[in-house]
Amino acid sequence: MEKIVLPPALRTGGMPVMEAFAARRSSRDFDTSRSLDLQTLSNLLWAAWGINRTKGRTAPSSHNRQEIDLYVFLSSGVYRYNQIDHSLEMLFEEDMRAATGTQPFVGRAPVEIALISNTSKITGKTPQGVIESTYADTGFICQNIYIFCASEGLGTVARALVPKEELAAKLCLAPDQIITLVQTVGYPAARD
Repeated sequence: MEKIVLPPALRTGGMPVMEAFAARRSSRDFDTSRSLDLQTLSNLLWAAWGINRTKGRTAPSSHNRQEIDLYVFLSSGVYRYNQIDHSLEMLFEEDMRAATGTQPFVGRAPVEIALISNTSKITGKTPQGVIESTYADTGFICQNIYIFCASEGLGTVARALVPKEELAAKLCLAPDQIITLVQTVGYPAARD
């Protein structure tokens, strides 16, 4: 399968964090004529859930289980983000962006990111504890995406309104993999 080796993420620059917090918002109207260049996509994925130190990530996870996988939906196909070598591993050579949701804007932005929890990595917890851990960890990654997008002038919206069973079947997910949410990313449409 095809692999996209991402350029090294730029770990400096961007908007000051307090300004990024002030600019953070959800966007549902995207410029369909603009895609993200490979460097911006690289920076986005690293900021979301990349490796920033030995055995550490840019977002925390309960007991450092690192159970969340990022499935990246582009016009060229569906990929899984591999943090170890900072690459995208192709899973499906098909544009499935529209399959990630039901709202009118879904599939129009250049990137959809599904956060998928591998619950088999969460041991020693009650079923309720597994759910609490995976949704907390999803929230950390989701917020990293929001702050990165605010800093870079991108639009994003996190969505729980996802046809999860249908999408899981299309992705051939195992029973212990659950789609927690999908986040749409792109350039916001120009406003009049």
